[in-house]
Amino acid sequence: MKSDATQDSGPVPAEGGEAGPERGPRRQRVQAAETCLAVLKALADLGGRASLTAIGAALDESPAKVHRYLASLMAEGLVEQDRGGTQYALGRESIRIGLAAMRQNDPIRMAEPALVHLRESLQVTSFVAVMGNLGPTIVRIEEPSLPVTVNARVGSVMSLLWSATGRAFFAFMDDSAQIDALAERELAAALPARRALLDARQPLQALREEIRAAGCAAIRDTNLPGISAVAAPLFDYTGHVVAVLCALGASGGFDAEPEGKVALALRAEAARVSASMGYRP
Repeated sequence: MKSDATQDSGPVPAEGGEAGPERGPRRQRVQAAETCLAVLKALADLGGRASLTAIGAALDESPAKVHRYLASLMAEGLVEQDRGGTQYALGRESIRIGLAAMRQNDPIRMAEPALVHLRESLQVTSFVAVMGNLGPTIVRIEEPSLPVTVNARVGSVMSLLWSATGRAFFAFMDDSAQIDALAERELAAALPARRALLDARQPLQALREEIRAAGCAAIRDTNLPGISAVAAPLFDYTGHVVAVLCALGASGGFDAEPEGKVALALRAEAARVSASMGYRP
């Protein structure tokens, strides 16, 4: 970054009230770097291309000050200016950095710490699932020291309507045509006792609205007798659901309430994974 951007910050006193000969300039450089990053983030928030006036307004800074930092960013290839000189855009180096980050944006890998944390902190079985050709499919699973006896393994395909995992996909995925078609087939094949668990007039719409309002899907003995589960979606930087995080356990000691301990922990982990993939609510 260019050193002229540091002139906006004054010397910072060292311990004891005096400005240290090295600490002042060092702090100025840190502040300049922080401001450069704020300018870059503001440009990204504005869609990757914006005028000097718009960037200044987003940062609540004067255009003259913002221009100095933009000059530093342009020198590093992080920002480019169009030929007319009225618009600034993310540059080739910003694109290169973004592509490198996207290559690491694997929801399965990024969800692994969340799976381990849920398993250890709650002593529940936790897994992450993706939407496969046949339906929601488990791709990574963590089991506690005393695992629940349930037929859930890597490769297992879950019901869309009767599992918490499937319901999370059903409620939050954008491709509603594909999802609704699968849901309609499951609903048509369901026994009367299962159909009675849903709204009589608008079973699918009411279920989707209920799950969205709760921010997660929770079931008790719906998919398998004696098993309860809670599931929450994982969003990528575009806001699309790319996977679902789920925790399950024996119904007797498992809090499946949408505002219960398990659901709160699960939603928090799902939010952290989504944020790490660039999702911004």
